[in-house]
Order: sequence, then C-alpha cells, then structure tokens
Amino acid sequence: MEGVTSEIPVPHPTPTHSAADDVLGILCGTIVVSVGLFLLRAGGVVTGGTAGLTLLLDYTTPIPFGVLFLAINLPFFLLAIRSKGWGFVLRSALAIALVSVFASFHALPGIGALGEITLNPFYAAVIGSVTASVGIIILFRHGASMGGFNIVGLILQDKFGWRAGYVMMVGDAAVVLASFAIADLPLVAASATGVVIMNLIIAFNHRPGRYVAVTARRSSVRT
Repeated sequence: MEGVTSEIPVPHPTPTHSAADDVLGILCGTIVVSVGLFLLRAGGVVTGGTAGLTLLLDYTTPIPFGVLFLAINLPFFLLAIRSKGWGFVLRSALAIALVSVFASFHALPGIGALGEITLNPFYAAVIGSVTASVGIIILFRHGASMGGFNIVGLILQDKFGWRAGYVMMVGDAAVVLASFAIADLPLVAASATGVVIMNLIIAFNHRPGRYVAVTARRSSVRT
C-alpha cells in the first residue's frame, strides 16, 4: 500500500571498553566511592558490605582502615576467581586498593585533603550512600567491584537474574544489625537508612540487560 512505511530494526554494535576506558572508569569510580565512605565515617555511620564491616571494626580497633579493608575482602576473591574470572578479580583488587588509599588520603589534614570533620549521622548516611552507590555502579560497568557482598550479588545476578542490589541489601542488613554492639538506636537507624538508599540506587540502575559491554580483552561483561 502506498504511503505505508515500516521501520526495520537496525542492530547496534555492542559497546566496547578499551583498556584506557577501564582505567579511567575504575579511577573515577574509586574516587567517588572513597568520598562516600569518608562522609559515612565522618557521621559515625555504618554502611553495608565489607566496607561497612571495615568501618565497624575501624571504630573499635587501632588497625588502619586500608589494612582491614583488604584483609576482609580476601575470602570473597577466592569465590570470584571461578565465577567471574581473573580479570574481574584483578580489577576489583585494584579498586579496593585505590579506595583504601583515597579514603586514608581524605582524612589527612592539609594539602587540600578534607581532614577530620564531623557530620550529622542522617546527613552523612544519605549523602554518603548516594555518593558511594554511584561509584559502585561505575565500577560494575567496568568489570570491577568493591569485593565482599558486591561479588556475591553479581554472581547471583549472573546465575539467577536476581538484582545485585537486593542481594547486597540482605548482607548489608546483617552488618547494620551488628552495629548495635557499638552504636545507639538513632545511629543504627541512620545506618539502615543509608543501606536502603544505596542498594535501591544500585538495584534500579544495575540489572540484567541494562548495560552490556565488552572489555579490551573481549570478555563479555553484563552490568
């Protein structure tokens, strides 16, 4: 029939990540995550995952944050080697190391760093969680993570289609409940608020089929 046209879908090429893309993405993601964690710590708030567990121990032990963070994540890397591959593990290890360095740097006085500040817990929970969640999503989209429950969430999302954000929320809730040992009810409530905000942002923005890319090594990454 004249005047009738039909559109034929044109397949688009799969987006690719070069090595430079991944380096820049991981650098940006870790800086953003480290600022979020710094804000949470400035409010005395406990977030979820291994970062939250590290903050919890950081409040009660003299061991540096960076050392604790790396040690707690080691068992989760063993789980990730088989399911996600060495590329993912190495990128995640680099991300964790960078966040540890940046988070320690932010607390240094002078030289342009943020230094020691104190924030309202609910303000810190909201702003810190939003900031950290954005950084985590950046890392996910470049084949990396912050280890811990991030790894468990990504593996279950790949295998069963469960959204990583919801899976992570379960583990995060356990960490927040553990904070009752050192924190009062208002602080725990602020921590719980931050956990919900962070994982909802991740769940809404990181789900199966939402973003597909190929790394420079040509291994498929679904984020």
